[in-house]
Amino acid sequence: MLRRLLAASLAGVVLSFAYEPVAFAYVMPLSLAAYALTTRDLRPRAGFVVGLVFGVAFYFPHIYWMSPSIGLPAWLALAGVEALFYGILGAFSPVLQRLRSWPAWLACAWVAMETIRATWPFSGMPWGRLGFGVVDTPFADLLAYVGVNGVSLVVALVGFLLARVVLASRGDERLYAGAAVVAVTAVAVLPTFVPWRLETTGEATVAAVQGNVPGRGNDVLEDVEQLTQNHVDATVDLADRVAAGEVARPDFVVWPENSTATDPFRDRTINAGITRAVEAIGVPVLVGAIVGAGPDHVLNQGIVWDPATGAGDRYAKRHPVAYGEYIPLRDHLPDSWVNSGQLARIPRDMLSGSRSTPLTVAGVQVADNICFDIAYDDGIATQVDNGAEMLAVQTSNASFIFTDQIEQQFAITRARAIESGRYVVVAAINGVTGVIAPDGTVVDRTERRTQDVVVETVELKQGSTPGLGVGTVLRATTPFVALLGLAWGVVVRRRTRDEEQA
Repeated sequence: MLRRLLAASLAGVVLSFAYEPVAFAYVMPLSLAAYALTTRDLRPRAGFVVGLVFGVAFYFPHIYWMSPSIGLPAWLALAGVEALFYGILGAFSPVLQRLRSWPAWLACAWVAMETIRATWPFSGMPWGRLGFGVVDTPFADLLAYVGVNGVSLVVALVGFLLARVVLASRGDERLYAGAAVVAVTAVAVLPTFVPWRLETTGEATVAAVQGNVPGRGNDVLEDVEQLTQNHVDATVDLADRVAAGEVARPDFVVWPENSTATDPFRDRTINAGITRAVEAIGVPVLVGAIVGAGPDHVLNQGIVWDPATGAGDRYAKRHPVAYGEYIPLRDHLPDSWVNSGQLARIPRDMLSGSRSTPLTVAGVQVADNICFDIAYDDGIATQVDNGAEMLAVQTSNASFIFTDQIEQQFAITRARAIESGRYVVVAAINGVTGVIAPDGTVVDRTERRTQDVVVETVELKQGSTPGLGVGTVLRATTPFVALLGLAWGVVVRRRTRDEEQA
């Protein structure tokens, strides 16, 4: 058992190397093969322990950025909860491995585990899904065909088939399992030669403003007026450069999340600054604003601010971060917890948005995503289905500016660009701002902790990739497939036991 635990812990750490800052995705199948081997032929309770060790070894390093940014308790709590899911799958793994086609059953169970933990408990945590790690590999173009969930399924299947090769006791079994690995891999890389491309219906020139955060750069509340002023200044400077003929006039401008970290409809100074910037550039600005929603709640919104009509169409963040933007079970927690430390910075809970249609910005249909929204499946798919021609990401991430979270989220955004087949414009408050093409190529990006503006002309796309639909289907069906496999595994075990006793 000790050897299994040591092997599982090593495999978990190795899986963390698949993501930023190392970003060597080729270790993923090897790590998953080790997961299957270390949880095989165990009782469910022992499988849970081995799986949990794997989850701890993977997830604690993977989101270590939470410790120096949000705090040690938050990191320990979130990573601990997420590790439990790998433990639960570890308990299921020995049962599923009783089935003849167990690599496929276990791969479905893996995807089910990823999709469930991405949404539960509370708002879940999507970080660490296999499909997010392939953007710089030959599997990248597969995202447009089968989505993030489908790529997770394929990567897991390859890993578990490798484990089948190791377990094969006869030469022919090993040959068949090896051939399956080659076949699945070949199919997975085929989209590299025939990438999915959507119809281009037009173009738009978009500017993304990175105003920078005053002070050390990791606290948007340190000086909220100067924070907005930085974005005003950068936008006015852009207007001057446009007037001088140095840069093309954008069709619209994107400001990041928290570019106004206080309500612009209540703070006259902030409102006046936004108005000045919008009038100077003369085109709509998609402003990231915290807006009051009564005495106990706030909304994190992207607001289309028009130079002629002012504030208009809005998108509200769909997935606020638990204990970062709202406090679950607030009324049941001791006052000493709620009113101290990091939680004291959340006097009002953030409400979840439910918008399913894209924003209309200067005549362009824009699927907005605020910060962590880009890592969730639901918002992008529904907005694309309703006609989105491009994606925008308004993100703050200032709390994480000194950590690897910045690059991890940018990689996730690149995966979404490929999956949706659309250009993505990212506006970050102090890094990283950029433009990503539908093939995941980074067209332009800024440095961290600088004031900068990215201006690029992007193609507008129509239609939907198969990946968005496949991803939705897998999210809905894999939990039921996993339960079916689990039930069948129990039946197989009972039949085997009866035969042995006969």
